[in-house]
Amino acid sequence: MTTIALRPIALLLALPLVLAACRDEYDHRGRTPIAETGGHFLYQEELATVLPAGLGADDSIAFVHRFIRSWAEEILLYERARRNIPDDDELNELVENYRRALIMHAYRQELIHQKLPDELSDEEIQAYYDANLQLFTADRTLVRGLFIKLPLTAPDINKVRRWYSAGTQDAIDRLEKYQMQNAVGYEYFYDNWRPLSELLARMPGDRDELEARTLTTRNIELKDDEYIYLLSLTDYCPAGQAAPIDYVRPQVIETLSNVKQVEYIARVKADLYDRAVAKGNIKYY
Repeated sequence: MTTIALRPIALLLALPLVLAACRDEYDHRGRTPIAETGGHFLYQEELATVLPAGLGADDSIAFVHRFIRSWAEEILLYERARRNIPDDDELNELVENYRRALIMHAYRQELIHQKLPDELSDEEIQAYYDANLQLFTADRTLVRGLFIKLPLTAPDINKVRRWYSAGTQDAIDRLEKYQMQNAVGYEYFYDNWRPLSELLARMPGDRDELEARTLTTRNIELKDDEYIYLLSLTDYCPAGQAAPIDYVRPQVIETLSNVKQVEYIARVKADLYDRAVAKGNIKYY
């Protein structure tokens, strides 16, 4: 869609250049030039990748004009800078260092892609977590449990009080059926750790005071003028302790993957060095 919409605009703008390009010495490798300055070419194929979809004819023409002008200004500024900045050793060294860094980065990524497994085993993840608990400290209190918000007029609230604090599968099943018709807010998170602050934000009252209450009780009931709020906590991980592995698993995987990559590249570099020394390719002066 984008390429088709662009073609008449681009060709209209670039027809004299296209005709000239057919006769010059440049090899465009099958691409269609639409602008040129100082031997630098902008191609229709490049422009097609940046032209926003859904533009009308007038907006497309305006976008093409702005893009070509911006492209030309950048080229002209570069050419002036190249003429006025001396070709000194310091600049050349910076360019070479950057090029070398890009090449090594690309090669590292290719090595990692070829040699390291895409997935880590559960055993590796658990072992790394156990050995590095200090890296995965919870920055806020985490909990598991159940939250339900009911209108004060909801039926059988006393039964709900018994169900939500019981924690049995039968009680949970009854709550699930009940909340579908009566609750205005319900969240079952027995299997997923949640930040306590996010749950307390859904309840009336001071959050710090409520969080302090959870240190001594796992069942909290609050009311306001319209609703009753029930929070039952089955598991509790205070801020400052190691966060449960289920909660930080993505972080553990990312950290362990980075460690394995660094260790693998270090081994590759050490092996290259040892081979070079053995062959006498490294000389000290």
